[in-house]
Amino acid sequence: MADVSNHDLAELLGTQETPALEFKSTAKREGRRGDAVGNAVCAMANDLAGLGGGDILIGVDDRGYPVGGVDTGDRALLALTDLRDDGRILDRPSFTVRAAVYRGEPVVHIHVAACATPPVRFEGVVWVRPGPTTRRATRDDERVLAERRRAGDGPFDSRPVLGSTLDDLDLDLFRTAYLPSMVDPEVIEENGRPPGQQLSSLHLSSPGGVPTALGLLAVGLDPGSRVPGAYVQFIRYQGGDLDAPVADDQELRQNLVGTAARLEAVLRGHLHTRLVEEGFRETQHPDYPLEALREVCMNALMHRNYETSYAPTRIAWFDDRIEVTNPGGPYGQVRDDNFDRVTDYRNPSLAAAMKGLGYVNRFGRGIGRIQAALRRNGNPPAEFQVDASSWAVVLRRAA
Repeated sequence: MADVSNHDLAELLGTQETPALEFKSTAKREGRRGDAVGNAVCAMANDLAGLGGGDILIGVDDRGYPVGGVDTGDRALLALTDLRDDGRILDRPSFTVRAAVYRGEPVVHIHVAACATPPVRFEGVVWVRPGPTTRRATRDDERVLAERRRAGDGPFDSRPVLGSTLDDLDLDLFRTAYLPSMVDPEVIEENGRPPGQQLSSLHLSSPGGVPTALGLLAVGLDPGSRVPGAYVQFIRYQGGDLDAPVADDQELRQNLVGTAARLEAVLRGHLHTRLVEEGFRETQHPDYPLEALREVCMNALMHRNYETSYAPTRIAWFDDRIEVTNPGGPYGQVRDDNFDRVTDYRNPSLAAAMKGLGYVNRFGRGIGRIQAALRRNGNPPAEFQVDASSWAVVLRRAA
């Protein structure tokens, strides 16, 4: 923030309200100390606009003119400062309160720093300021703030999983399958680094030798023991709804390499192929193209929420369709209205690992590849159902 000690704030902050500047005629509303000011402090601390916080001027009307008669004494300033510690605003934000001058008149100036652990709540409510107005946060606003907090700690897949050790990793699998896929063999031979350093350089463990979530998911001996929900549930129904008899029910609890191998066998085992006449030729067409099934399932494993959901990735196979359900709603830039055009990664290290291992192809092309494979095979387009906490992809059987 600029030095405001000897300046008129109108010259430094402007005369119109913005996402980072709010005017208040008084510090009181409806007889409750700090109510409107508390909402504004909360909104500035949440910093939805990403401006680094903001400023609140008490004693200025909505048009940007001083109202006069504002109490700038020590008792008034201390009462406002108490907002930080009176228990109504959590997590407690960092802000300063001081007497200042605005357009030649005395005002109270509150400068609020952006909180590193949003969302901040005032009396249990999240407030934000996306423009020149403070309002209650929407569900999408809260999701953005929560993801910003997690981003400050780094992506979940690159964080160490406390309580785990290198004994939780399949080091033979790492040496024979994972490492050669991710690093040129000549580079491995030239560097000659010990396994611990190799694991750390590939984000599979911390420098201190604690496996990361990526390490457990990619080459862990039992990923679900440390990352609950890190498994796939496959159910084959003999019918078209959840009340139909179950023909097959499996839980795939291996690491990424083992799950991919077993999943391919399971999917192939349930595919039926029919002969289609094309002129003088008969061509085999499966109920579903394996390429589309692989893309849907591997993208589900790549994008799912491993951090806060214990639900598995579910594959429900009915007589007329397949439903793949994934915990974790849209992330980052992705929304329910642009997911087919915009790409972002909740698990960037896992995404890179899956690309290196050949389980996914070009980043950002998954949905297009799925739809193209279905179209070539004669299936209807895939249907996507997206909400704040999950994804579901429905593939319809070819007629």
